[in-house]
Amino acid sequence: ELKDLNSSMTTPEMAREMEELRKDCASYTEKLERIKSATNHVTPEEKERVCSQQKLYCKEWRRRKRMATELLEAILEGYPKSKKQFFEEVGIETDEDHNVTLPAAV
Repeated sequence: ELKDLNSSMTTPEMAREMEELRKDCASYTEKLERIKSATNHVTPEEKERVCSQQKLYCKEWRRRKRMATELLEAILEGYPKSKKQFFEEVGIETDEDHNVTLPAAV
């Protein structure tokens, strides 16, 4: 019991800690109010620009993945080992290896 009492905070330390926590809480509350009071953080033009860029990048991703798949399939036609063995020998990592999927269209 003495060990617990010696390791616990003293009353002045506790008061300082509470004051710091109150200041943190006040600053977070103020920040939250500023965020809530802002009506529109993103302009419609900016949102449209970002969405169009995402569509473009997803389209490119699909196109490049399809091209790579077709190329690898052509190589594998004459390859004596399995697809998995070929990928290991060459050092190819696929989206599926890392559980990556294309984002849904916006």
